[in-house]
Amino acid sequence: MEVTKLMKRNHYEEITEQIKNLILQGQLKVGDKLPSTKELSERFGVGRSTTREALSALKAMGFIDIRQGGGCRIISNTPNEIELPELESLRVNRTTLLELLEARHSLEISNAAIAAEKRTDDDLEILNGLMKEMEASIGNDLEGERTDLLFHVSLAKATHNSIMVRLFDSIMNPMEMAIRETRRVEMYANCFVAERLYQEHSMIFEAVSARDKNLAARHMRLHLEHVESILTKYV
Repeated sequence: MEVTKLMKRNHYEEITEQIKNLILQGQLKVGDKLPSTKELSERFGVGRSTTREALSALKAMGFIDIRQGGGCRIISNTPNEIELPELESLRVNRTTLLELLEARHSLEISNAAIAAEKRTDDDLEILNGLMKEMEASIGNDLEGERTDLLFHVSLAKATHNSIMVRLFDSIMNPMEMAIRETRRVEMYANCFVAERLYQEHSMIFEAVSARDKNLAARHMRLHLEHVESILTKYV
């Protein structure tokens, strides 16, 4: 497998494109196993996180399958076979999705800051329990979706502001769909991605626990920017 080492600031899109072209040109065939993440990173001259992002994109396109501990294998070489229903749904509702992300960004950053100031010990106990469940669910899609959503619901309730809770409830259904589709197109079942999301939620929780509203808002902003980058790169 011959690749071009990246010389400028690296982007996962370039790696994705190179591997995709190798598949389409037949240099990589269905059933072939890709080199390890470590080896690919060395060949491209990038960090492993960049390589993992590229592999996530190829997985979402339907070109490869990623198995925990089993590496990556080519499963398709036909462009017509790479559409996923989740991706099509996101594209059809692109305007609504972008508006939802804007609304969620403003609302949840405020929720995190307010919760850091007003949370009770009972709120912390609920959030801490969810963090434990989230950690235990790494690699389990359905549990990951459930604990992710419940964390944000519980954070809204920790504001003890009925208006904020009602505003959050008003975007719950479309947000639940966005979380579900994000997980499915970006293979949250992959432990690396799930662990990163767990760490992001954990930092929000720690800031709320410490009553540091500025840090809670900052970590929520970084978390949402990560989720938004996943969704918008496919639409």
